[in-house]
Amino acid sequence: MAPALPRRRLLQAALFATATPAFSYAAGGGSAAAATLPAPSAWTLRPFELKDVKVGQGVFAAKRQLMLDHGRGYDVNRLLQVFRANAGLSTGGAVAPGGWEGLDGEANGNLRGHYTGHFLTMLSQAYASTGDQAYADKIRTMIGALTDVRAALRKDPAVLSVTGKFGTAAENVRGSYQYVSLPAAALNSSATITLSAWVKPTHGANWTRVFDFGNNNTRYMYLAARNASGVPRFAISTNGPGGEQGLNGTAALPLNQWSHLAVTISGSTGTLYVNGTSVAQNTSMTLNPSSLGALTNNWLGRSNFDDPVFAGVYDEFNVWSRALTAAEITSLQSNRAAASSAGRGTLASYTFDETTGGTFADASGRGLTATLRRTWGGPSHTGFLAAYPETQFIDLESRTSPDYTKVWAPYYTAHKILKGLLDAYLATDDTRALDLASGMCDWMYSRLSKLPEATLQRMWGIFSSGEFGGIVETIVDLYTITGKAEHLALARLFDLDKLIDACAANTDTLDGLHANQHIPIFTGLIRLYDATGETRYLTAAKNFWGMVVPHRMYGIGGTSTAEFWKARGVIAGTISDTTAESCCAYNLLKLSRMLFFHEQDPKYMDYYERALYNQVLGSKQDKADAEKPLVTYFIGLTPGHVRDYTPKQGTTCCEGTGMESATKYQDSVYFKKADGSALYVNLYSPTTLTWAEKGVTVTQTTDYPREQGSTLTFGGGSAAFELRLRVPSWATSGFRVTVNGGAVSGTPVAGSYFAVSRTWQSGDVVKVAVPFRARVEKALDDSGLQTLFYGPVNLVARNSGTSYLQFGLFRNAALSGDLLPTLSPVSGKPLHYTLNGTEFAPFSEGTEEPTHAYFRRSEPKVVFGTTDSGVTNPAKSDGTTLLDEIWAGAPFGNKAALVSRVQSTVNSWVSAGLLAQADGQKVVTTAQNASYVS
Repeated sequence: MAPALPRRRLLQAALFATATPAFSYAAGGGSAAAATLPAPSAWTLRPFELKDVKVGQGVFAAKRQLMLDHGRGYDVNRLLQVFRANAGLSTGGAVAPGGWEGLDGEANGNLRGHYTGHFLTMLSQAYASTGDQAYADKIRTMIGALTDVRAALRKDPAVLSVTGKFGTAAENVRGSYQYVSLPAAALNSSATITLSAWVKPTHGANWTRVFDFGNNNTRYMYLAARNASGVPRFAISTNGPGGEQGLNGTAALPLNQWSHLAVTISGSTGTLYVNGTSVAQNTSMTLNPSSLGALTNNWLGRSNFDDPVFAGVYDEFNVWSRALTAAEITSLQSNRAAASSAGRGTLASYTFDETTGGTFADASGRGLTATLRRTWGGPSHTGFLAAYPETQFIDLESRTSPDYTKVWAPYYTAHKILKGLLDAYLATDDTRALDLASGMCDWMYSRLSKLPEATLQRMWGIFSSGEFGGIVETIVDLYTITGKAEHLALARLFDLDKLIDACAANTDTLDGLHANQHIPIFTGLIRLYDATGETRYLTAAKNFWGMVVPHRMYGIGGTSTAEFWKARGVIAGTISDTTAESCCAYNLLKLSRMLFFHEQDPKYMDYYERALYNQVLGSKQDKADAEKPLVTYFIGLTPGHVRDYTPKQGTTCCEGTGMESATKYQDSVYFKKADGSALYVNLYSPTTLTWAEKGVTVTQTTDYPREQGSTLTFGGGSAAFELRLRVPSWATSGFRVTVNGGAVSGTPVAGSYFAVSRTWQSGDVVKVAVPFRARVEKALDDSGLQTLFYGPVNLVARNSGTSYLQFGLFRNAALSGDLLPTLSPVSGKPLHYTLNGTEFAPFSEGTEEPTHAYFRRSEPKVVFGTTDSGVTNPAKSDGTTLLDEIWAGAPFGNKAALVSRVQSTVNSWVSAGLLAQADGQKVVTTAQNASYVS
């Protein structure tokens, strides 16, 4: 009996049997039949497109404009440089951005290409939001270049012809992994020999080879442009590095300038010439090419060791079966070999005059045609597109442990590119982008579908190397357009069963996991639920969200410390300089939004407001910069932390998601019911919504959160629907709604939506009052460590001290429980306050001021309405103080209600032996005599 197929394989078979293409497209640059993602039937709410929601002046507009300007001004050819180089195409002199998007960045640039995907998404969002053709032009430039790159990767490498020392020359672009392979007979086992080359190095990497003839790293003869000391080195050995007989130069070869190198061996004498001058001589040599025997690797530009490929330009390369004289070497400095006294090389002679193809003719008369090759073989497989070879993907399939210097999240990078392509297609209708995206998924399916289930589970469980970001979400999105069964089957190949099963069972296994490696997995699971109906996907996502919020969430909405999660409920114990990786907030916002489409639990939009108005806004510096987007990687929550808006080496993941966030601030302000019966107002933000299906516009006029409310004005025609206004969970009293000046009946409940049903007419005006109050949120594991909020705004102390500051807030607390009266407003600076000489400001302000997001609560004396009772504020063993317990009863309708609460609490504490009778009476008397802000 045949063994049972795994569940995933059975589902794939069913998908292939039932799926039918929903869309066809061409690979040209024209418009597709439709460029919208169909909304899943499982969504009870629908988002509006970015173009339907225009951003008005307010806290988002300025930061958004900074990012729009950055995107408009940045030369996208710099981003394309690493892609073009990998394909062996001309980079046009463009300089890669560097950092993670370059070969000299962290982990050898193993993540390069990811930032280009982010940038494509940012441009796509910018174009969708503004309609500015400049963004569309940049997108089309990038799509055209990536189309050329994919085509080049599918072919053998071709010469990149440039101006040479004498005529034409062959350029080897850094990052192309290309080299020239000579026939085995090139050296002809000559005992006496001269090798000569004109080279123009373009990068100063050590140990790159001008030539290397050998079998391995034991028997070889090489000339390196730079050794460990940065000078040219010739060496020959039959016993590896320890047996080398060598010649070292005396000075480094200049970059981007032509240099002539020559080596002669005659008898026991070897000589190295640089630009016609003898710079080194060894008269004790016993080795020469005849000592090496038959050689299989005869290379220009490639090493028999694991050294970088030579980056630069070759003009002539000649080999003679004799030792040229010093005079002949001199004659080569101003003439091609053919016109010099030396004549052409007698063993091999390459002038690199070719302008097309991938071979180089030998002018020595021996017919030793050389071939341009890639170190990784090739061509690449159909559909493959990346800024590096397929090697990282191949390595991952057998890898059992992480090493990002070898393999750094190749499927994560693939996701960023794939998402950028899909967003570009949706924004511009450029079907070339769709073809590239579909091809990438075809390629991934052809790889992953052949792997055993156990291999996939191992791969996706490896830290960093196996990270794949939000690729599942994007693949499912693509599937809704292409209808290709392989694409949905591909999405399921990324299932990490141990994580999904644990979360579906509501078993918290997050301790020790890398946060941002796992958060975007769950947006993908929701999309898989949408496509397959398999409930464990949605259940896992809901339960996962509840494991992070609030149990691993800082006040600003961020999560993670040093990129990882710790034990559930540990907040104070994880605060460091590396808390709150910005990518985590970006992905938690996406997850919250997507969960809300399925289940309209207001907690998701409460979180959305928290993270958007605090961490996401605060992660963007309030400053223009043409080179960098100025977005944080970590936001340290330690006392006195100064935000770093140019993190690490640049072009990081968080800068990428930061660019995206700043061009889609408006994406969740409004949602609509799937049947059109209701409009959800989730965020109070100055925006104008165009609801085309209803023929109406809704304009929000507000300076929220500097204004405590919003005005919604209807335009267009008339339409009947329910207006659902979010009542934030912190808005515990005073939330009011009027329509055309008349109060709307009903009782708003904090942490819910308040509904107004009517047939809306042009000119209708809805006013929403959302009173703020100052409150604290306590660290879950340390009630004395607190953070201050005013409405949705996290207020942080600005102080250069590096120890937790101590503040008391009950001193002048209002009867409502509002702590704000204890603070003093700063004139001319909205949402700025002072307390004990320290200024508090919104976390969202992107400054470089040292900040204290958390502080130590200190209420040493019992004080009411600024009147000090003289009694020490006692505390229970868990840290709860007398004042804490009294004010936990707020809001109080009047002074008498507060005094009653004071009396009952004092009685309880006196009875428990926590407070002396006399002191208790002083506390009650002080409460009775004090005056309070209502």
